[in-house]
Amino acid sequence: MPKLRTVLVTGASAGIGRAIARQLVMQGHRVVGVSRSVAKFTQAKTNFSGFELDFADLAGLPAKLKALAALLPDLDTVVLAAGYGQFGNLEQFSYRQIEQLMAVNFTGQAMLIRALLPALKQQARSDLVIIGSEAGLKGARKGAVYCAGKFALRGFAQALREECGKSGLRVCLINPGMVKTGFFDVLDFEPGDDPTNFLTPEDIAQAVDYVLSANPAIVIDELNLNPLNKVIRFKKTER
Repeated sequence: MPKLRTVLVTGASAGIGRAIARQLVMQGHRVVGVSRSVAKFTQAKTNFSGFELDFADLAGLPAKLKALAALLPDLDTVVLAAGYGQFGNLEQFSYRQIEQLMAVNFTGQAMLIRALLPALKQQARSDLVIIGSEAGLKGARKGAVYCAGKFALRGFAQALREECGKSGLRVCLINPGMVKTGFFDVLDFEPGDDPTNFLTPEDIAQAVDYVLSANPAIVIDELNLNPLNKVIRFKKTER
C-alpha cells in the first residue's frame, strides 16, 4: 500500500488545484487546501482542511506562514497550483497589476516554500511539485508579465532542486499547455472546443500522481504536457 502523505495544495478551491486536492483526498492522504477564501470549500471531508492565504498580500504573509508551518510539522508534500492569468501589452498594465500578478504567480509561493522548507528537508522522503506553464518555456506576445512569473517558477524549481540535492526532497516542475478551467473566464481567448484542443484538470492531477508515485530513488525534474492539437479560439466581444 502506498505511503499516506500530509500534503499542502495551493489554489485548491478551483481548477487544477482542486482536481489535485480531490484526487489526493480520494487516495486517503491528509490534504490541507490553501485558498484566498476557505468559504469555497463547501464539502466537509475527514482528511481535508482549508487554510486561508492571500498570496497578493505579501506584507501579511510572514505571520500567516509561520502559523501554517507550526500546524504541519509532519508535512512531506507540497503542490503549488495557485495562480491566475492576465494578458496584454506591457504598457496596458498598471504598476499595481504587475506587482499583484508576480506576487500571486511567483513571489508569494516562493515565500511559502521558504517557510515550509525546513519541515520538508527533515523528512526522509518528501516532494515539492510546482505547476508551471508552457508560458515558462517561451515568451509570447501580450504575455510579458505572465511569462515572467512562470519563467521565475522554472528557475526557482531548477535552483531549488540543486540546493536540496543532498536531502530527501524531490523537486518537480510540471508545465501544462492550455487546461480547460475557469482560468479563461476573464480572458478574451480560450482553447478550442474539440477534446484534442485542451488538457483537463484531471490530466494534471494524474501527472502529479505519477510524480509522487515514482521510485523514491529517482527525481522527475520536469514534465511538459500539451493537448494533441493546439487551437486557440478568440471570444467575440460585444460592441
